[in-house]
Amino acid sequence: MKKGLLFLLIIFSALTLRAQKGNEEAMAGTSANDVTRTATHVNVTIYPVPVRENNFTIKTDRDISYIKVTNIIGQDILRVKYNTPQQQIKVFLDNQKRGMYLVTILFSDGTRIVKKIMVEESE
Repeated sequence: MKKGLLFLLIIFSALTLRAQKGNEEAMAGTSANDVTRTATHVNVTIYPVPVRENNFTIKTDRDISYIKVTNIIGQDILRVKYNTPQQQIKVFLDNQKRGMYLVTILFSDGTRIVKKIMVEESE
């Protein structure tokens, strides 16, 4: 019994070390610019939260070139491409039901961010 547990512990440790080495090798081909491009902090404010009147505002410190709103099961609700990028945009939804939605924001520099919003029925 003890030998079996020891054997499993050794195998698990070896697999863990190999997985860590694989991650290091995968990251070795990635430049520092690529990592910072995807991990860059972007100030994005969406209000009002929760959304009640079928519209909300997105305010950010970068130029927005594209917005997509999807419901929680992945269906596209809205897609808007902006020819002149803007830093503040009012988004109107057509009679959306109560629930959670994902807002994908694509910036003019190529970075992308996804935010969650909650939509509640109008009172």
